[in-house]
Amino acid sequence: MNLLDRFNSPTPVFFQKTRNWGLVLTAISAAVIGLPFALPAIITEIASYVAVAGAVLSGVSQATVNNE
Repeated sequence: MNLLDRFNSPTPVFFQKTRNWGLVLTAISAAVIGLPFALPAIITEIASYVAVAGAVLSGVSQATVNNE
């Protein structure tokens, strides 16, 4: 199974939920990083780590397949 087939195959329900949580984490952290005013450096650093974690969580969750 190549990568394109894997991404187009059906995803189990649990991994659909984790994919959505990863997308939510990425969106929130992107909003925090993109704020027009300055935040403490630790907050923007944490938001950048959360963005990476959310992106990885979404990618891995999308790559799982439901084999029957």
